[in-house]
Amino acid sequence: MMDQVDQRYIGEKEEEVHKEMSFVDHLEELRWHIIRAVGSIVVFATAAFLAKGFVFHDIILGPSRPDFLSYRLLCRLGQQIGSSALCIDKLGFTIQSREMSGQLTMHIMASLIIGLACAFPYAFWEIWRFIRPGLYSQERKSSEGAVFFVSILFAMGLCFGYFLVAPISINFLAGYQVDPSITNQFDLSSYVSTLTTLCLACAFMFEMPVVVFFLTKAGLVTPEFMKLYRRHAIIVILVIAAIITPPDVISQMMVGLPLLLLYEVSIGVSSHIRKSDIKRLNKENTTNNGL
Repeated sequence: MMDQVDQRYIGEKEEEVHKEMSFVDHLEELRWHIIRAVGSIVVFATAAFLAKGFVFHDIILGPSRPDFLSYRLLCRLGQQIGSSALCIDKLGFTIQSREMSGQLTMHIMASLIIGLACAFPYAFWEIWRFIRPGLYSQERKSSEGAVFFVSILFAMGLCFGYFLVAPISINFLAGYQVDPSITNQFDLSSYVSTLTTLCLACAFMFEMPVVVFFLTKAGLVTPEFMKLYRRHAIIVILVIAAIITPPDVISQMMVGLPLLLLYEVSIGVSSHIRKSDIKRLNKENTTNNGL
């Protein structure tokens, strides 16, 4: 039995030595992974640039019109509960471009942002392909499905920001007036910046469970630590929600509550990883003692 363990250990070491690469080789491999990741972003950005009408009219400017899906669903909800306050018939603002190159610049920037959002799963997969061989076999096993969960959480956060947070925030800002004589005429760059900030911020913040997973595996975070500083985390989450959303309570709560839920889910993820690691270590110690 001891000989078998020694042979397996030697075999793994020989495999690791065989797979060792020089620093320059690692840089070369990383360069090609980055090139392919950036290339995927450029491909999707080019497609978005060419589909100008659909991208701007249906996607980017969608939340600026009363016929947007989220507004129609809110109106149906209002009809079900007998309240007409949820029906949005008109958004009190207009969008304009006050710079000669403003529309072209925003066309390029919006295309790049959409390219990043669409290519994110593939780009992450490319980076993960570079990182994964450097992990131990147990770490590779425990991190299976990382690309899938990262992509799913990113898509969920992006949809949450686009269909829920952004429309309500835009509606609030559109209807806010300090005096009836002042009309809201938003610049195109301001509108696109607000929309993309809300959507991408939600998308990346939804990655909290995955980040906690890797921090727990690295021994930097424990479930006890997260439980101990739960109150501090709540304050931080509320501050983040206040920064990325307009200054209204509804938008802040719409972002803050899902983040608080994700924090609790992250505690569960950390606890599960901690228990799995303890169980594995106990099993290895039992095996070693038996040998």
